[in-house]
Amino acid sequence: MTADTDFEIFLSAPPGLEDLLAEEVGGKGFKRPKAVPGGVVTRGGWPEVWRANLWIRGAGRVLARVDGFRAVHLAQLDTLARRVRWGDVLRRDVPFRVEASCAGSKIYHSGATAERFERAIRETLGAVPGEDGVLVMVRIENDFCTVSVDTSGEPLHKRGYKEAVNAAPMRETMAALFLRGCGYEGNEPVLDPMCGSGTFVIEAAEIAARLNPGRARAFAFERLASFDAEAWERMREVRSARVPAFRFHGSDRDAGAVAMSLANAARAGVEGFCAFRRASISEVMPPDGPPGLVIVNPPYGSRLGDKGKLLPLYQAFGQVMLERFAGWRVGMVANEARLARATGLPFLPAGAPVPHGGLRVTLYRTAVLG
Repeated sequence: MTADTDFEIFLSAPPGLEDLLAEEVGGKGFKRPKAVPGGVVTRGGWPEVWRANLWIRGAGRVLARVDGFRAVHLAQLDTLARRVRWGDVLRRDVPFRVEASCAGSKIYHSGATAERFERAIRETLGAVPGEDGVLVMVRIENDFCTVSVDTSGEPLHKRGYKEAVNAAPMRETMAALFLRGCGYEGNEPVLDPMCGSGTFVIEAAEIAARLNPGRARAFAFERLASFDAEAWERMREVRSARVPAFRFHGSDRDAGAVAMSLANAARAGVEGFCAFRRASISEVMPPDGPPGLVIVNPPYGSRLGDKGKLLPLYQAFGQVMLERFAGWRVGMVANEARLARATGLPFLPAGAPVPHGGLRVTLYRTAVLG
């Protein structure tokens, strides 16, 4: 695989959010993105891999699919694994590790599969396995073996700024997709009245400021044989940042959450156009300026407290929205339709539930409130 080789690139997404990720990938100019179970596939070369890690907000990780072939028994797999051009992808001086999975195939032993690939890489390339090594992912499904390299390393929700988190935080990648699901494009103010560690507010501010989500972190592809440090630096140096025309607001009844949000916004470099304050739901008022989007990830029963005790919170939230936020849209994440209904808000038909922290949550959205 040379620098200009075209291959399949896979960007992972939580099940149920693949279409939203495909919209984002297509909007950033990648070739023919297609939503598939668990993510989005597109095509490109190594520069597109770097760009996907740097630019795409909703992806959990980016995999480069470096080879694929049919295999029906381990001896065949042993031979074919040695034919992969490992030297085009991996470096002899960088450790690696292999993870394998098998489904619906004559080869069903994932451990034996991983052993074959580890031995093939070790003996043909001379690289040494290691726990902190570049991850090679092997999947055998319906007797077809797909070989991928994880080019991200740390999951992409780790933007590099959120050192402080509250209980049950939402990942930045999922927050970005939920913002997109609410129609947010960076051209309106955003308010989160239960902001926690500030994820929704900071993500919205970064989108409006056109800041690349991967600007402050390292990636696994920097340890691959295909990496071009000079080309990568040129890509990172391209700036399209702007000062947003609006401010982005968060509030929380917990002073510690407000302090966390302020610190995280400062590390992300968006503190100049974010505002956080301590306030209960009953104290929340629309900020000065045009209407926009209220988006919230309130507590839910099996997440942060007893379900019965939460009904008044949801009722109060809905009442405040209906009485004070005419002209605004509302997006709310909840794991129970009963809690969503308690708000009394006129939600549009909801999409499929999405896995989050061991639960299944749904994004509830309104049109513009009257």
